[in-house]
Amino acid sequence: MDPKQLPFVHPLNVVSKLANQSRDMHSVPRRNVRMIALGCIAALCVSALGAGAIMKSDVVNLKSGASIDGTIVKRTDRRIWIDVGPDVLSFSVDDVASVDSQTASANVELKVESIYTTAVGLLELPPREQAKILGPAVIKVSTPSGLGSGVILSRDGYAITNAHVVQGETNLRATVWFAQADGTLKRTDLDDVELVAVNNHIDLALIRLKHPEGKDFQFAPVQDAEKLENGQSVFAIGSPLGLERTLTQGVISTTQRSFDGLTYIQTDTPINPGNSGGPLFNTQGEIIGITNMGIRGGEALGFAIPARYVKDFVRNREAFAYDRNNPNSGHNYQKPPARTSDGAPPELKDGTGNVSPAKSTALAPSKS
Repeated sequence: MDPKQLPFVHPLNVVSKLANQSRDMHSVPRRNVRMIALGCIAALCVSALGAGAIMKSDVVNLKSGASIDGTIVKRTDRRIWIDVGPDVLSFSVDDVASVDSQTASANVELKVESIYTTAVGLLELPPREQAKILGPAVIKVSTPSGLGSGVILSRDGYAITNAHVVQGETNLRATVWFAQADGTLKRTDLDDVELVAVNNHIDLALIRLKHPEGKDFQFAPVQDAEKLENGQSVFAIGSPLGLERTLTQGVISTTQRSFDGLTYIQTDTPINPGNSGGPLFNTQGEIIGITNMGIRGGEALGFAIPARYVKDFVRNREAFAYDRNNPNSGHNYQKPPARTSDGAPPELKDGTGNVSPAKSTALAPSKS
C-alpha cells in the first residue's frame, strides 16, 4: 500500500478509546491502561516515521520504555511538545525519563559580557533536569571560620559569592564538581583561589579559580533583561550547613523587597546558613539572584541579591579590587548618623535649603 494512503489514527483518539474501555476492564489497573496508551502513541509515531516521514534529531524517552523521535517545538518545566510529522504530541514531564535533544543547544545564542555570559533561546526545564546541566557550575567556598556557596560565571574560572562568606579571610578553598564522560561528577578541592574584588555594601565578592588541568570551567548564564514575576518557579543549589549540592525549590514571593536602600528578591525557597553566595535559578537555568540571607524565626522567608546588582558589580570590579596588602581597599559605604529628632531639618522647612541664622551661629567656629 502506498504510504500516503495509510489511514492515520489520532493518538489522542487511541487514549480516549482505551480510557473508555478501562471502565469495563475492572481487572486492569488504570496505571497499566495509561502505559498501554503511551506505548500506542509511540508505536503510531514509529509507524508514521516508517511510512516516509523524515527522521528528526530529538528523542523523548518515556518511563514506559517507549522512545519518540521528532523535533521538540516547545518545552516547559511541566510539559514537552514534540513534532512527529503528522501531528504534535504533548507529554507531562512526569512521564518522561530523559530527552536527547540536538536542536535545543543549536538554538541557544550566548553573549559574553565582561566576565559573565547571558543566553537567548534557553528552554524551560524542571529543576531536576536543570541540576544535571548546571550542577558543575555551583561551588562550595570554605574559609577557616566557615563556609558558603558560589557559582562560576565564566570559563576562565571567575565566580561570585557573598562578601560576608570571605569577610576578613585570605585563605580560601573552593570545592568544585567536574563532569566526567560517564555522566558522574568528580569532587575536587581547589586551594589556589584568588580574591579579586569585594563590595561589602551589596554583599558580593568576586573570586577566581584555577583549573588543575588548565581546562575551561563549566559556567552558568546570568539573566540579561530582568524578567521576574510573583509566583514564578525558582530553585537554589548550594551547601546549607555543609550539605553539599543541595537543591531546594519554591517561588518568588516578591520581586522587590527593600532593606537599607537595596532591593532583594524574596522567595519561599529554603535558604539556610551555607546557602549564602549560591545561585538562585529560574526554570531556564539563568542566574536571577545570589542568595544571601534568611530571617531567623521566620518560615519560608529567603532573600537573594538581584542579578542586576551582580552585573553592575562585575562591570565595576576594579573600583572594589581587593589588595592583599590593604584589606580595606575598595569603596566602603558607611551608615549615615541617626537623626537626633523627629521631622525635617529646620533648613529644609522654608524650602530654600539655607541654614537659619541661629543654626549658622551654632555651627560657626569659636574665636579665641
